[in-house]
Amino acid sequence: MAKETLVVVSKVKEYLKSKGCSTSDTAVNALSDALRELCDKAAARAKDNGRQTVKDRDI
Repeated sequence: MAKETLVVVSKVKEYLKSKGCSTSDTAVNALSDALRELCDKAAARAKDNGRQTVKDRDI
């Protein structure tokens, strides 16, 4: 089963284009994977602190 993309691809491509770069599909997938990992860690930290809400300090 393919993982869902967590980023807005057009926005990522637009941002990187403004930096003078092109964007491959694999880069977008890697970014989504990194974001997924970051979110998982933030959720775990919030739960460890007795909260259901992820806050900036969890990231």
